[in-house]
Amino acid sequence: MGFYSERILPKLTHFVCDTNPSRRQREKVIPLAAGCVLEIGIGSGLNLPFYDPEKVSRIWGLDPSLEMLRMAEEKAAQVAMDVDFLAYPAEEIPLDSSSVDTVTTTYTLCSVPETSLALREMARVLKPGGRLIFCEHGAAPDASVRRWQDRLDPVWGRLSGGCHLNRPIPDLIEQGGFRIRQIDTMYLPGWRPGSFNYWGTAQAPEPRAP
Repeated sequence: MGFYSERILPKLTHFVCDTNPSRRQREKVIPLAAGCVLEIGIGSGLNLPFYDPEKVSRIWGLDPSLEMLRMAEEKAAQVAMDVDFLAYPAEEIPLDSSSVDTVTTTYTLCSVPETSLALREMARVLKPGGRLIFCEHGAAPDASVRRWQDRLDPVWGRLSGGCHLNRPIPDLIEQGGFRIRQIDTMYLPGWRPGSFNYWGTAQAPEPRAP
């Protein structure tokens, strides 16, 4: 799996995530980001063209894959914003608490090994009242589709670098301490077990009084 995960999988992931339906979803959510932004799972940088340079002052792009980050650096050279890269997993964000205004995550929570820990880390680095902007695929509302998601998930995960088809995205976000403020859902065109999308915004928890 070394050659596949290091050489083949990054390019395959870039190709799959750059389809027209996914691109249209990115165009919906990424322009909402403002201030200092942390993108979790920046991958090959597919979101970078959709950030609004008049609203965003800086982008931190986090991803554990060095191959993906090399691809993202090429995209970063084409945008009018400061972009810095962090080669870390989502469970270990190397930023200070309350240091970013917005966290973005697109098609990332499906493959994070420890989602609860990762979301708590996102909440930690967000300023009080800061926003999580998300667009993810996950568990479908239709029982027949969900059964296929559950059946295929073990094999799919091995082939796709740990991606899960059946994660309950809203539940995970709220278990991480966030309060969902707005959410939309729909099936995107394509393979139904992998096409049910959730997107919207969630607010970081306010700090507790001492």
